[in-house]
Amino acid sequence: MINFSYTRAGSVAEAVGAKSKANGAGRFIAGGTNLVDLLKENVERPRQVIDITRLPLATIEEGPNGGLRLGALATNADTAYHPEVQRRYPALSRAILAGASAQLRNMATNGGNLLQRTRCYYFYDVAMACNKRRPGSGCPAISGQNRVCGVLGTSDQCIATHPSDMCIALAALEAVVRVSGPQGERTIPFAEFHTLPGDTPQIENTLAPDEIITAIDLPESPYAEHSVYTKVRDRASYAFALVSVAALLELDGDMVKSARIALGGVAHKPWRSPEVEALLTGKTATKENFLPVAAALFHDARGYEHNAFKIELGKRAVVRALQLATKGTASIRDVNGQTADA
Repeated sequence: MINFSYTRAGSVAEAVGAKSKANGAGRFIAGGTNLVDLLKENVERPRQVIDITRLPLATIEEGPNGGLRLGALATNADTAYHPEVQRRYPALSRAILAGASAQLRNMATNGGNLLQRTRCYYFYDVAMACNKRRPGSGCPAISGQNRVCGVLGTSDQCIATHPSDMCIALAALEAVVRVSGPQGERTIPFAEFHTLPGDTPQIENTLAPDEIITAIDLPESPYAEHSVYTKVRDRASYAFALVSVAALLELDGDMVKSARIALGGVAHKPWRSPEVEALLTGKTATKENFLPVAAALFHDARGYEHNAFKIELGKRAVVRALQLATKGTASIRDVNGQTADA
């Protein structure tokens, strides 16, 4: 049994103060859809749990500069079905609906989604070594069962992947994370929020230990008419991505004015390469032009015994996502949160 103290915060300042006093041994809880699992498996053993469900952070409202602000405590379901999210950021709506189950989406919060921890088998098995749980103990996934692991941005210390669907769309949309801490408020560009494993795989994001996510800002987007999220997985629902792709295109006729491509299921963080995306600028939106872009995205990929298939699968998924985005968002019919053609 894990013994911990429980605190219910009445304000953001109270939540931050309680986390600071916990000296690294406190955890925020809102929907609890990931933290409770980690507690059950003894992966997380906090000395204090801080309930933040009553904080006024659940609104979805107009943001600065024509964008939208998503409250950190707005649920995934409320976000996915919000009319403005569906109209202006359809890839984000589809990404959320492609994740978890309806019951979990009704509980899970936007802030919690950003802080999900990997589903690597070895991370969840406390009898095994894992550099995320015990730095310096090793990464058995490298030579073990690594089918769900990464092929991009990995290191000799860790090959785990980030599990979120929502975060892949947020990366493509170049969202901004708003946080609050003892030093006040600050913003973190989404590309800088999550980290690659390197020599410190236990560090998964750039939040300070006593900071809290308060909102996610979405900038005004020119991609609503040509944006998709596709997800390749082992079964049609309630499964994490083997490979997923958020593809956003801004088109002038059949010419690409700009493109955004973010990958999931392949790296420790949502994977983007603006340099590769730029290869599409000024090109016609055709399969022939999509193929070299897909190849470039996986140029530095490294496969392992059980997941090398992700490299070719990923290339094909990128091409397919770009083809679907070219057809137009309105032409893609959703089935249980999935793209029908994906």
